[in-house]
Order: sequence, then C-alpha cells, then structure tokens
Amino acid sequence: MGQIRELMTESPTTCPPSATTVEVAKVMRDEDVGPVPITDGEKLVGIVTDRDIVVKVIAEERDPSSATAQEIASVDLITVSPDSGFDEALELMGRHQVRRIPVVEGQRLVGIVSQADVARAADEEQTGEVVQEISR
Repeated sequence: MGQIRELMTESPTTCPPSATTVEVAKVMRDEDVGPVPITDGEKLVGIVTDRDIVVKVIAEERDPSSATAQEIASVDLITVSPDSGFDEALELMGRHQVRRIPVVEGQRLVGIVSQADVARAADEEQTGEVVQEISR
C-alpha cells in the first residue's frame, strides 16, 4: 500500500487558538469542511469540528462571537505522519471512530487525510470494515 503523503490535502486552512467560534465557522463555510485544525504557529494544538460548535457552544448557549477555538477544540488528537501507510490510517480511523486525521511531521501540521481519500486508494474489503467501525 501507499503512503499518506500521496493522498493528503496539503496545507489545510487553519485557525489560531484565539479565533472565535464565528471565525472558525466561516472557515468551515468558505472551505466547505467540517473540521478545522487549530495551530499555534505551525504546531497543531487541536481541531474544531462542526459538532464541537453545536455541542460546546450552541447547546451550552455560549456566545459564538466570544467563545474561542482554544476553549472548544478537541486536543487529544489522533495523527499520522506523511510516511504512514493507508492501512495504518484506516485502522486508526476505525478504532477511534474519526473520519479525518491530521498529518504531522513532529508537531508541525502538514496536511489532513479523510476516510474518503484513503478509501479511494485502499482495498475495498478493508475500507468497508472501517466504514462500519466509524459508523457505530
């Protein structure tokens, strides 16, 4: 199997920890993405998903113009390196029930890879198993 670097979206749009929820949501809209990596310089420090905004801001009746990415970001991240294989990424996605994984070199964000990216290049049977795991 190939390496993640062959599939990943390089240099995804990011937000700093100080970005408001409104700013993060605008990046999601403008880039047509669900997750936005949060970086401090080039260092990946978290990720905010559309679900984070709904659950941690809207449902909690917080002010989206003052709640920051740092306050709502998931920080216990699953990552892969550009040299990781497709099978490793699929296994991590299935085990942790995530559809996208940041790609890092050390702590520096270099890309993001999605379940769809890997599924297009991976074995059909393995991809089917991962989709079932993520959907549980």
